[in-house]
Amino acid sequence: MARDDGFPVWEAALLAGVAAVFAAGLAGVYISMPRSDYSFLKLPRNLQELQVLTVHLEGYSSDYTIQVLVGYCAVYIFMQTFMIPGTIFMSLLAGALFGQLGGLALVIFAATAGASSCYFLSKLVGKPLVFSLWPDKLTFFQKQVAKRREKLLNYMLFLRVTPTLPNTFINFSSPIVGVPYHTFFFATAIGLVPAAYVTVRVFQLLMYPFHQSIAVLFLIGLVSVAPTLLGKNEKPTSASDMAANTN
Repeated sequence: MARDDGFPVWEAALLAGVAAVFAAGLAGVYISMPRSDYSFLKLPRNLQELQVLTVHLEGYSSDYTIQVLVGYCAVYIFMQTFMIPGTIFMSLLAGALFGQLGGLALVIFAATAGASSCYFLSKLVGKPLVFSLWPDKLTFFQKQVAKRREKLLNYMLFLRVTPTLPNTFINFSSPIVGVPYHTFFFATAIGLVPAAYVTVRVFQLLMYPFHQSIAVLFLIGLVSVAPTLLGKNEKPTSASDMAANTN
């Protein structure tokens, strides 16, 4: 895959425009909330800040459910779209505010919507950025997608439920390497369920060793990709591909 140099001015302007639209939407959500002291409103970066935010939002989530839901989704989608770290704490917040089932549904919806927004943004303006940030990963990902084109959904599910490649990279590079949106969508909506479930139940899962949770995610991934690995029409892996997989 040839590398594109530079970042066209029109693409930078479009990216800034999308960010401005998101910012305006978040400002609208903020203005629509009832008057109060919102000094506690900030993206949590640790469990202590998450606990403070949860305590303050519990009352709002029952009295102003729609505003809290819209605000939560807007922040989550904004973070996913522009690859801002910290969505793990947003997922924890969903479980704390809306319980196991409600939190799980909210996280899956917001994460899928945010990943989709990132996908289409990358399709418009992402190629120079992807080449700049992840040139080696992009080459590897493109080869794997081309090799597994007939059973691409299984492979994308495997990537979603295991930490083989970062989700941020998958969101942003999928349109660049030719992953169709319908495959990307279903793999995201289904593949994020295990990790979302673990996150919203984190306080109960803390009693188990961390490596067991990771092992479960890998096991689910292996089951989802098994048909691809065992397919009769699969070509043998070349020595060069094996070397690439070890990097």
